[in-house]
Amino acid sequence: MFGNSGRWLCAAAVAVAASMTGAGGAGADNAPEGKELVILGDSFTANAWDFLSTELECVHGTTAWPAQLSGLMGIQGTDQVVNPSCPGASIDSGPGYTLALEARDADKAGAFGPRTKLVTLQFGFNDHWGNSDQTLWDSLRECIFNLVDGCGPEAVAQGRMTDYTGVSGPAYAARIRNAVTYIRYYAPNARIVLVGYPELFPSGQDTVCLNFFGAIPFIQPRGRAVIEYFDRIDQAQREAAQELKLDYLDARTLTAGHGLCSAQPWMNGVFDPRADINGLLFHPSTVGDRVVANALYDRYTR
Repeated sequence: MFGNSGRWLCAAAVAVAASMTGAGGAGADNAPEGKELVILGDSFTANAWDFLSTELECVHGTTAWPAQLSGLMGIQGTDQVVNPSCPGASIDSGPGYTLALEARDADKAGAFGPRTKLVTLQFGFNDHWGNSDQTLWDSLRECIFNLVDGCGPEAVAQGRMTDYTGVSGPAYAARIRNAVTYIRYYAPNARIVLVGYPELFPSGQDTVCLNFFGAIPFIQPRGRAVIEYFDRIDQAQREAAQELKLDYLDARTLTAGHGLCSAQPWMNGVFDPRADINGLLFHPSTVGDRVVANALYDRYTR
């Protein structure tokens, strides 16, 4: 799972041995001291996209929450931040970057060690779940923007919507467990925080919205499958954090009332001046990311 790194191959065994013998601390001689802040995640972390590139580019927004958080910590632009987060990244579905690949790159940069203070993980939206071989974003045209057939619960059986019924806490925990075990062993003093996703749409409703230019709304009145997917991802992250004894940052509650359907969105529509007019579609605005950055800073690094 973790490529060619010897440390990755033996991580689980070393962790088990340490727990059995009572050994603590990082393992090998000459191991890195670690960096203060390590950021692993997808486009909701990176919050940028190079639309002109023909290849995968792991670009990072200058106002994304990792940039704002590192600024609050006073380490922005220093070697104390390692951020291999990448748009399109998944836990393990691919084809692009995965949690394991990002953690491998962070490891190569000396990210994990006894001086590591905070490690954040934000994944799940880009994965395949259950029996589906598509992601949420694959479902945009056939489901979310399909006003004829709608995007209700029947869309899963029809193959137009990713299989949200496969999303669960135990499944999520199983998929991130190896990486968490590794990080916890080699960064024994770090807080590991599973960062939830912000509110795109309120829980339990049927309507999905998107605004063009701040004045032209697109409304999908039969969008319950999308809302159910977001609800289940949120619940799965909570349960996985509890099972693996991780901290969980409830970004959805922090941004409640400011989703895409709201009068004051903290999520970007299409050239919507109420958020970031040039911001990445369906992703947090500068204000939305500021809320997450402030919460992480206040709870885990102040």
